[in-house]
Amino acid sequence: MGYLRPAKKRGNLTVITGAHVERILFEGKRAVGVRFSVSGKSREAQAGREVLMASGALGSPQILMLSGIGPASHLKGHGIDVVHGLEGVGQNLQDHLQVRMVFEVNRPISLNDSVNNPIRKALMGVQYMLTRTGPLTFGASLVCAFGRSGPEVATPDIQWHMQPLSADKPGDGLHRFSAFTSSTCQLRPESRGHIELKSSDPRDYPAIHPNYLATETDRRVTVAGMKVTRDIVSKEPLASLIKEERVPGAKYASDDQLLEAARNTSQTIYHPVGTCKMGSDPKAVVDSTLKVHGLKGLRIIDASIMPTVTSGNTNAPTIMIAEKASDMILEDSR
Repeated sequence: MGYLRPAKKRGNLTVITGAHVERILFEGKRAVGVRFSVSGKSREAQAGREVLMASGALGSPQILMLSGIGPASHLKGHGIDVVHGLEGVGQNLQDHLQVRMVFEVNRPISLNDSVNNPIRKALMGVQYMLTRTGPLTFGASLVCAFGRSGPEVATPDIQWHMQPLSADKPGDGLHRFSAFTSSTCQLRPESRGHIELKSSDPRDYPAIHPNYLATETDRRVTVAGMKVTRDIVSKEPLASLIKEERVPGAKYASDDQLLEAARNTSQTIYHPVGTCKMGSDPKAVVDSTLKVHGLKGLRIIDASIMPTVTSGNTNAPTIMIAEKASDMILEDSR
């Protein structure tokens, strides 16, 4: 909204909400518009110069494939006419995998206690309404740290996020006991997954194959991060607060057991990238100006163009991609 709000009064801007993109429209190899549906009715928007796609590392490859851009054999298998064969569309999926470790504490000091207490929960809401302060202003994590999995690593390869709360998974209610969560993620995963269509219906979600922990390096670094977390909480000032490691639990002791726990309980940290990567190799989808190889009038401007996931959160780099793209678009218009 920081970008959209100042531009909302422009005469050349129309914002349509509740729309679902069905496909990009082509005349030969040129993108000329977009077909989308609103309230179940299909509509089309024609492009004066370019179609700019910013649907993310999951949405952008799906829309491309629905539009006939992607691995030819895969598209034909779903009855989609091939406009332009690009083998890299949907490939090279990368993501940061988080392993969430939950530690119960021996006194009622976590957000679990406030949220599960009706009076304290109400007071949190009143505090926010009156002062715009308090727990309701917290971000997802209050502590973030970067570190190395071992002395042989030149730069940090692990990121920690710590939250003063705990739950079985995001979106679930908080635990009834007082606890905090420490999650670790490997910053430079080697594993690569892919995205493919389930059908030619734009309303069907794509099939996502993240292929986490597929390499020995990823498995080793993930286990190392869990062991470092345990080392941190075993020391003061945290040690005297810990009542029990709830997840994965002390019974997971060896490296193999910790890896098993990571496989069973880890989750995405919502950093998917790479599925329409930038480059000049046979699997590249866009060039250095973010134009789709072999096509005209179509650019992709989102995290899907990253050849390699950044060693940290992806939000700021994605904003940078958009800022750089806007400069290139303006330059081309001149």
